[in-house]
Amino acid sequence: MDITNFVVSARNQALLYGDYATYHRQLTQKLLNSRKRLKISTKNRAKYSKKPTVTAAQISQNHEALHLLLLTAERAWAQAMRYKAVHATETKGIAGRTRSHIISRLDKGARTAEYLVEILSDTSASGASDTDILEARAYASMLRGATNFEQQKWEPCLRSYATARIIFNALSASMKGDIFKDLLSETIDPSIRYAAYQSKVPRTLAIPTISRKAFPSSDKSLVDKINKLAPNLLQESDSDAQKGQIDAPSAPQTIAWRGREVKIEDAAIALALASTDSAIAQLAEKLASSDVTLPKEMAAAYDGVLIASQDAADATKHAIDELREEGVSQSDPRVQSLQITRTAVNYQTISWRIGRNRVLSGEHDGALLDSAPNTTRKSKKDASSRKPKIEPPGRKIARLKEKLVLYDSTLQSVDSIKELPGVAADEDLLQQLDATAKYFQALKSLSIARSHSLSSQSLNALALTKHAFDQGQQSAAFFSKHGTSALESTPRNIDVRKADIQFLHSLLRGELQRCRAIVEIDNIREKSKSTASKVKAPLVDRLFEYPEEGADLTNLVDYPPKVQPIPVKPLFFDAAWNYIDYPGKAPAAAAESDEKSTEAPEPKKKGWFGFGR
Repeated sequence: MDITNFVVSARNQALLYGDYATYHRQLTQKLLNSRKRLKISTKNRAKYSKKPTVTAAQISQNHEALHLLLLTAERAWAQAMRYKAVHATETKGIAGRTRSHIISRLDKGARTAEYLVEILSDTSASGASDTDILEARAYASMLRGATNFEQQKWEPCLRSYATARIIFNALSASMKGDIFKDLLSETIDPSIRYAAYQSKVPRTLAIPTISRKAFPSSDKSLVDKINKLAPNLLQESDSDAQKGQIDAPSAPQTIAWRGREVKIEDAAIALALASTDSAIAQLAEKLASSDVTLPKEMAAAYDGVLIASQDAADATKHAIDELREEGVSQSDPRVQSLQITRTAVNYQTISWRIGRNRVLSGEHDGALLDSAPNTTRKSKKDASSRKPKIEPPGRKIARLKEKLVLYDSTLQSVDSIKELPGVAADEDLLQQLDATAKYFQALKSLSIARSHSLSSQSLNALALTKHAFDQGQQSAAFFSKHGTSALESTPRNIDVRKADIQFLHSLLRGELQRCRAIVEIDNIREKSKSTASKVKAPLVDRLFEYPEEGADLTNLVDYPPKVQPIPVKPLFFDAAWNYIDYPGKAPAAAAESDEKSTEAPEPKKKGWFGFGR
């Protein structure tokens, strides 16, 4: 009969592009069509007549009668949800006639579903199987639980939802699909948690434990049907009952953070922490095996730990949000314990994220230039037959850029830890985070320096290497004084090992000397090129220059002297100039004599001193 699939598929199809009002209209039309197929619909303009009751024999003959009951119950539920969604934004909440109307609609749907269970239980007449009866019982329990939820009858609500959860878990063991998983995670589990809180059930109990305790074990027929599908589902050991965590018997009851130990009162957090511990154990086992050798394979092994630790962080945040919605103040001990738990689990999540980046960087956190091997696995025959190829500088620079991305992500993660609650007031932890950040900052500066060195920029490489050496020296000085908690056998996380710190410090010391030598060699080469390009003149010709390196006494003058032109002022002889004759022009002396002959003769003076006759 496939009751659950019929209901869930109809809900998903309607709510995917619409709301509860759309679903209500669709159900009304489907209900009319179903009545027409069964020939019990009221004709147009005819007088209303009471519809006949559906019997078990009709369901056996035609499953449309079953669908008629399901559509009737669903329409009542959809109408209640429509009213609830419309009035959900009101500040005073839902009260008065609206609330009573919602409860009446849900009660009608629950009564219709319970009637369906009653007639299906008559297997000789209905022909229903145990699975059909269980599905109908789970559907009726869901609607009855929703009715009790609105009536604020918490114990009956818890009992109804627990029944639905146990049945769906039993059905999921024998049937494939994610229909039951969606119902459990989105509808049933949140309702059980809230009803358990209102019923004063301790938060340390997990939802499976609450469901087992609230399940009506007195119903022998229901218990027998569930045991046929899942024999161990209703069984509970004494140790599990004491711990209250069926799914994780070894779940931690406390969590320690910076010398403080708080009790874990939320079962979801305890389960998530237990999953994290098991994921860490699996990670250590994978990293210890010889099958995982490449950086990407090692980083992929961290996925399980990251997912589990993030689930723990989400569960802690959800618990804090629930207390805030209940109006619990920040000074309440429960909130304070959850804040400490939140800081601890978030620190753990960020720590494993940093560890994944460190694994991707390569050996010694990428301190070596060729520390990150190729991502493709080669066989031993290929490795022995092929000669090692020299990697071009461009490829090396590209790999250094990939490391820089990882270092930047790591530094951002370290900075995000400082924003967690309570970290700003912990001076010792801040100093440790600063030393860790300097360690990764030194690795980042070293990678940038190597890229400059590959680009033949030795001065930039020297400056960056000196900066990296200073950062690494400060980090090593802190960890040598306060020590580090990282062990060699544990997977990599935010804690830096002592061997890695010492390796980086010695490596940076050698790199610094190497860069200084390269810069000195480059300076000597440039100096030799500049001196070779210049032709040295003797000292007598360079008296206007100051000899910075001292006077070269071996090159005072050129000897033997060379014939060299010297600048002189040209001389003109006037006597010779007067006798130069140009064609077509009289000589200057003849022209002057002609001018004198044409002039009138001056009278001669007579007598002494020009007196006389």
